[in-house]
Amino acid sequence: MKIIVREAKKEELKEVRRQRVAAYEDHTKSIPAGHWEALKKAISSEADQQPGVDLLVAEVEGEIMGSVALFPAKTDAYEGFVDQLDYPEIRVLAVSPEARGKGIASKLIDECILRAKAKGFKEIGLHTGDFMKDAIALYQKYGFERLPQHDFEPADDGIIVKAFRKTI
Repeated sequence: MKIIVREAKKEELKEVRRQRVAAYEDHTKSIPAGHWEALKKAISSEADQQPGVDLLVAEVEGEIMGSVALFPAKTDAYEGFVDQLDYPEIRVLAVSPEARGKGIASKLIDECILRAKAKGFKEIGLHTGDFMKDAIALYQKYGFERLPQHDFEPADDGIIVKAFRKTI
């Protein structure tokens, strides 16, 4: 299976956001309804259209199977919840439920790391909900380390969005 990672096209934005919501829907069983609504709003927003954001898709046989946004350093990637950080941030990584376990998330992470290195950065970061156990396991396998001082609680419901950073 050949996975091609490339920039998303404007006409693909609606599909990318639809797929993102479908990928994250698994978590509705483990979080309160209000948190899901806040998460759905965040992952469906146009934050990925800010200047400097690389919105990437993973394509298999002409079909989009996943996506990720790489936010530049010193941007407000989390709408005021986190200080602007000195390194790029991986955001809204999503893989179509039917395409999981095929290396798509890894290809997207690899591309984000390559792009951050190419821009001269020595670190890359991300945030993920503490309920996203598979994502956390993948990030830890990659060598991302916890950075609790940049955690935040977006919905005042006890669910923490955990910060991670990796030296690249």
